[in-house]
Amino acid sequence: MTKPLTFLDMLSAAERQNDSMLCVGLDPEPTRFPGRFKGDSNKIYDFCAAIVDATADLVIAFKPQIAYFAAHRAEGQLERLMEHMRRVAPQVPIILDAKRGDIGSTAEQYAIEAFERYGADAVTLSPFMGFDSVAPYLNPVKYAGKGAFLLCRTSNPGGDDLQNQRLASIEGQPLLYEHVARLAQGPWNLNGQLGLVVGATYPAEIERVRTVAPTLPLLIPGVGAQGGDAVATVRAGWRPDAPIIVNSSRAILYASPGDDFAAAARREAAQTRHMLQAARSVSPTQTV
Repeated sequence: MTKPLTFLDMLSAAERQNDSMLCVGLDPEPTRFPGRFKGDSNKIYDFCAAIVDATADLVIAFKPQIAYFAAHRAEGQLERLMEHMRRVAPQVPIILDAKRGDIGSTAEQYAIEAFERYGADAVTLSPFMGFDSVAPYLNPVKYAGKGAFLLCRTSNPGGDDLQNQRLASIEGQPLLYEHVARLAQGPWNLNGQLGLVVGATYPAEIERVRTVAPTLPLLIPGVGAQGGDAVATVRAGWRPDAPIIVNSSRAILYASPGDDFAAAARREAAQTRHMLQAARSVSPTQTV
């Protein structure tokens, strides 16, 4: 019997097959939908499926954000979208962006939601209630090979309120985000499938996280509409044996306000993918 692929297996295969570090974030806002779909929350599936079809051969992953579906009572459309992605792009892993962070039986229910209801290959989590909030997603029997990305150094300015504080009680007084990275690289990584979320708006911190967690995949939002520097991001985080997943959502989803939105999304995704791939060979004195 063939052993099922783990999340990291899928990620590596997609990176090679599509020659990509680009993740397309699926954050559907009906008020921003183009053309005939504009303002219609019943068209969330149709809009997102068209984006998936247009970009499936250009990406390392897709990342649907669950709140954008739940806010419009579109969980059923998300289920259909997950099935569509597995059917038309089985080589591309799906990261459910949920940022769950509870413990005990509640965390177990959230894991069922992510991995059993929606069939995600990985999920984003908030680790700030400790390992108890991560362990249910690493169940070696139920979820062997499933991935989880822990919020580490996020792209929002308010992240400094907690993530950039020093831990005086720990030897060396690391910053909180550095401590999260060490835990994920070490004792918390029970199934070998953990990764970290670090924002593209802080390339120096990306480099620091990469030093502390040299082998973990990094999910990096903030390129595109949020203004993150793609070249600095790749130089700070990408290593040949440690993938990065650079997410762009709005810049791709809403590349055109017209009925050509899918073709425009493909062009934007192709340009972003090329820029990211080219950045791997950029020296400190070069620009792309």
